[in-house]
Amino acid sequence: MTDRRSFIKKSALATAGVGVAASMPLASCVGANEKLVCGLIGAKGMGFSDLQAFLGQPNTECAAIADVDENVLNQRIADTEKIQGKKPKGFKDFRKLLEEPGIDVIIIGTPDHWHTIPFVNAAQEGKYIYCEKPLANSIEELNIMERAASRYGNVVQVGQWQRSDKHWQDAVEFVHSGKLGKIRTVRTWSYQGWMKSIPVKPDGPVPDGVDYDFWLGPAQKRPFNPNRFHFNFRWFWDYAGGMMTDWGVHIIDYGLFGMKAKAPKSVMAMGGKFAYPEDAAETPDTLQALYEFDGYTMLWDHGIGIDGGYYGRSHGVGFVGNNGTLVVDRGGWEVIPEGGNNPAMERVELIKGDGQGLNNHMKNFIECIKDTSKTPNANVAIAANTARVCHLGNIALKTGRRLYWDADNSKFIDDNNANEYLTPDYRAPWELPKV
Repeated sequence: MTDRRSFIKKSALATAGVGVAASMPLASCVGANEKLVCGLIGAKGMGFSDLQAFLGQPNTECAAIADVDENVLNQRIADTEKIQGKKPKGFKDFRKLLEEPGIDVIIIGTPDHWHTIPFVNAAQEGKYIYCEKPLANSIEELNIMERAASRYGNVVQVGQWQRSDKHWQDAVEFVHSGKLGKIRTVRTWSYQGWMKSIPVKPDGPVPDGVDYDFWLGPAQKRPFNPNRFHFNFRWFWDYAGGMMTDWGVHIIDYGLFGMKAKAPKSVMAMGGKFAYPEDAAETPDTLQALYEFDGYTMLWDHGIGIDGGYYGRSHGVGFVGNNGTLVVDRGGWEVIPEGGNNPAMERVELIKGDGQGLNNHMKNFIECIKDTSKTPNANVAIAANTARVCHLGNIALKTGRRLYWDADNSKFIDDNNANEYLTPDYRAPWELPKV
C-alpha cells in the first residue's frame, strides 16, 4: 500500500512540476477501508482538538507530532498514546515529521504566521491537509496556498468547522429560500466577555525546552515575552489578526455563505484599543468594519471583555430582510418577523444546534479523501476567500480610509500604501514560498 501511494504521489508531483495540474487525484491511492495515518504540526490548542476529532473517526492513527515546545510535545505524545494505545514519534522541527514515511494526512495547528510554509511543503509532498483557520496571516500567503493546493491536487479542509454544523447549514438554506425577502444588511459580530485585558509583562528568558527562534520563524526577531506566546499570540500583528481573523473567519464566513458572496467592492473600518488602551495587546479590542456588496452591506462588529452582542447573543450572524431577520449563532437559529401585530412572515422559534460541528467537519474531510467526487465543506478556495475578506477589514483599519478592492487582480485600486499590507516581509533565512 505504501509503495502504491508513493508511486502515485511522485507521479502527481512530477506532472505538477512541469506546470500541469496532476491528472490523477492523490486520494485515489487510499481505499475506502484503508487506515489513514496523520502527523500533527502544532499541538497545544486547536491542533490537538483537531487531532482528537481525527482519531475519533474509524481507521485513523497518529504517527508523529511536531511542536517547538518540548513541554507541549511530550504532553501531547502521552495524551495521544492514551487515545490510540500507540505512542507517536515526536519532533521539534516539522520538516523532520514530513520526512516520515507512511503519513497520509498533515494537520496544521500552528499560530497563523506559521501556516503557509508547512502547508506548501505538505502540499508538495502530496499530503492531504487539514489546516487551522485563518488559512494565512496575509493576503499574498492566501494566494500562494490556493495555488499550491491547485497545482499539487491536494484534498484540503480548513478548520472553519461551522461549514459542517447542521444547524448553520439549515439556517443558510432558509436564507437561500428567499422567505426573508430582500436582504439589505448582514450583521456579523463577536463580543467575548471571557477574553479580558492582557496585562503588560516584561521580556524574559525563553522557557526551558522551547525553540523560540523557530517559533518566531518568518516573523521579525523579538525578545521572548510570555504575552506573545501560545494562546495570546493572536493579539499581535506579527503573528495574527486579532478578533477579526480569530472569530471573524467563522462568523463572516457564514455571512458570505448566506449571501453567496465572495469579494466586497469596498471596505472601511474604525476601532482601536478603547477598553484596554494601556494593556499589552496590539490588535483592537473594539472594531467595526463595513463592507460594500452589490445591493447590501455587511457589518463586522467585535468587542473584547463584554458580551453585549446583537439580539441578546454574544456572537452570530443576522440576515436582515424586508420580511424578517434570521439570527444564527453556535447555539441555534431563529427567524424574527417584521410587521409587529401584522407579521410579514411566520416566526421560526429557536432551533438548537447539536454541537457536532468539528466532528462532522473531520468526517467530511475524510470522506473527501476517500471519494474525490466530493468537495470539502471548507475547501481552500472558501477558506482563502473568507480570510481575505477579514484581512481587508484589518487593512482598512490600519490605513484609516475607505478602500476599493480589485478581486480579479488581488489588490487595492489606486492605493499603493494599502497594497503594501498584502505581502509579508519574511525574516531570513525563511522565504515566502514561490508557487
